[in-house]
Amino acid sequence: MFGKTRQAYYKQINHIEKSGLKDQIVLSGVRKIQTRSKTKRWGARKLKDLLNEELKCMGIQVGRDYLFDLLRDNNLLVRSRKRKFFTTDSHHWLRKYDNLLVDKKLTGLNQAWVSDITYVKDKNGDVYYLYLITDAYSQKIVGWHLAQDLKAFSATSALKKAIRSNKGRLDNLIHHSDRGIQYCSDEYTRLLKTNNIKISMTNPGSPQENAIAERVNGILKEEWLYDMDFGSLNSGLRQVREVINIYNTYRPHNSLKNKTPEQIHTMGFKRHETERVIGKTYKYRKRVNQKAHP
Repeated sequence: MFGKTRQAYYKQINHIEKSGLKDQIVLSGVRKIQTRSKTKRWGARKLKDLLNEELKCMGIQVGRDYLFDLLRDNNLLVRSRKRKFFTTDSHHWLRKYDNLLVDKKLTGLNQAWVSDITYVKDKNGDVYYLYLITDAYSQKIVGWHLAQDLKAFSATSALKKAIRSNKGRLDNLIHHSDRGIQYCSDEYTRLLKTNNIKISMTNPGSPQENAIAERVNGILKEEWLYDMDFGSLNSGLRQVREVINIYNTYRPHNSLKNKTPEQIHTMGFKRHETERVIGKTYKYRKRVNQKAHP
């Protein structure tokens, strides 16, 4: 009567039921990953491989477009936020250093560390500052410190932690940062020179020259820190330690061939591109080259 066979009718019903069941299983897997990673701000690309690994035993595999549609339908897509605080004061009389990382080729870990400071504001209005040091090749956070000030002592504490965790593996290391007063201070530069670490800094008003550190800041803020409520410094230290451990050991990175920074830094896995050239893919460099060579 309706131009459809009995077989097609029941086949469509079974398809709808199976699709609904698959959606529920995938959403359950998403919630499981969110609980383990302590964030709801991982996007579809980040979740896809983790989900396929999680659901492999059930014979379920999800594609990018399917996952995007499912997350959108369930209001689970991530929205970006705006920056509200500034942590760099480069208008000071202390000595600045040249940028040693322009077109620098990195072939392994501990050849270049990048440093920066980001902030966390809790629900009481208190502001905490997170000092980070990241290995540019493996993208592992090798040193960090949380404080409620922007003093050189706090930056030095993060550097000491990084040196301590990589003792004996610091030959030919370059430390790169912006021109903030903390990184130019006598206390900080003296510690670098004592450990035979070369000092490199961005040019004035050029945050793109510290893009790796800025990217790590953005990842931590967007995926974890914005949603946290520290309440106290001790509570903040515990939560940040947990987040950095998840970032280093559980969160896959596209640029690392979907491996974790810990696998690259400690376990000897290779990056997606075994050689990393600093600044080669930066958009501002491409625009400059196009103007110079139209």
